[in-house]
Amino acid sequence: MKIFQREQRSLFGEILDWMLTPLLLLWPVSLALTWLVAQSIAAKPFDRALEYNVQALAQLVAVHNGRASFNLPQPAREILRADDSDLVYYQVLGPAGDFLSGERDFPLPPEEEAPQVGEVRLRDAEMRGHDLRVAYTWVRVQVPKGPQTVLVQVAETREKRSVLATEIIKGVMLPQLVILPLAVLLVWLALVRGIQPLSQLEERIRQRKPDDLSPLDDKVVPLEVAPLVSSVNDLLTRLKESIAQQKRFLADAAHQLKTPLAGLRMQADLAQREQFNAEELKLSLKQIGRASMRATHTVNQLLSLARAESSDKATARQPCDLAAITREAIQDSLPRAMDRRIDLGYDGAQPGAPGVQVPGNATLLKEMIGNLLDNAINYAPSTDERPAVVTARVLAEDGPVLQVEDSGPGIPEAERELVFQPFYRALGTNVDGSGLGLPIVLEIARQHGAQVTLEDARPGQSPPGTRVTVRFHLPPPVGER
Repeated sequence: MKIFQREQRSLFGEILDWMLTPLLLLWPVSLALTWLVAQSIAAKPFDRALEYNVQALAQLVAVHNGRASFNLPQPAREILRADDSDLVYYQVLGPAGDFLSGERDFPLPPEEEAPQVGEVRLRDAEMRGHDLRVAYTWVRVQVPKGPQTVLVQVAETREKRSVLATEIIKGVMLPQLVILPLAVLLVWLALVRGIQPLSQLEERIRQRKPDDLSPLDDKVVPLEVAPLVSSVNDLLTRLKESIAQQKRFLADAAHQLKTPLAGLRMQADLAQREQFNAEELKLSLKQIGRASMRATHTVNQLLSLARAESSDKATARQPCDLAAITREAIQDSLPRAMDRRIDLGYDGAQPGAPGVQVPGNATLLKEMIGNLLDNAINYAPSTDERPAVVTARVLAEDGPVLQVEDSGPGIPEAERELVFQPFYRALGTNVDGSGLGLPIVLEIARQHGAQVTLEDARPGQSPPGTRVTVRFHLPPPVGER
């Protein structure tokens, strides 16, 4: 559980949590380990005193009248028990376990423990409700029956040990109680100092003017923040390019709309003159209708381009039959082609055939095909003696391929990249248009992972015609990725 809880995540709070939480959790662990170490340190001098006492008592074991005996002088007894803090007990048992001296209810060593003469051992025990520390040894005596062993034990309570361990704990932990708040304060100040470059970066960004999209200086920030600043600079660069493109687009759109609107106003002014006759009025109205159609077409193309550019790429794609969509687009364009005496037809795979399925947006795909057909119809001059031909086909190759070709004058190779720019129109053409058809095609194709190429439909002939190829790249099957 975190110590510092906030409704909104804070980098300062996160770092502070991860630094102070382990520190405060380790403090009780340190206290427990210190207590264990203090107990061990406090026990050692008292254990050595017990060992000395038991060795001193062992020297008083003797043989008298063929039997083991123990005689502790009264002064020695008083010295042994002269302890203000702890109770001291002792016991001496003969070879057969017969009581020689000391406390009769003194606890015996474990039964499975084999006697080792001359070796002093230590163990913990309990007697009369007190915890004891016991030192014991065996003494070998020579009696008529042969060598035998006498058990000598000395024990004391643990009061002095606990007092000493407590003093050690106090001496160690009390300074820590002073150091811990100081450490927290130093950590806090270090974090404040450490995140100061972030605050400075924030201040520099806040002081920027709304139109200042120049890159941030990534040399004055810490190395850990440099990737973030680099990403922000990349975003600023792309945003700057996008804004510049939008400004150019709006300027071009305003220019394109200005011409038909100016024509509408001029023809309306001419029609209002009194000297205008019926024929001139009819001609002005015809010009007004043509200008209004051109303005409507430009607005529709602008809306189509905006819709194509703003379509959500994350939207789930649906399987689309490219052949069926192409035939539907041809049906929609057929009346206009017949009015212009153009032979519009379809060639290629049939709807439902293998290899013509494209994951995408059917509405956008139909709009892309419609723009290709519209361009071909506009730029293919046709007469009754020599009708123009526009053909759309769908092929199933490595991926679905859409082709729209016409018998028009073609596009020079030097202009084949320029025609994909908004409002650009090939030189030498007198066709009404907005210059947005191919940019719309390119944007929709890009969103569907397709590649658009231009080439001559009939190389070496005159006119060479134009063939627009849209090649779709299908994603590999799941098992092959």
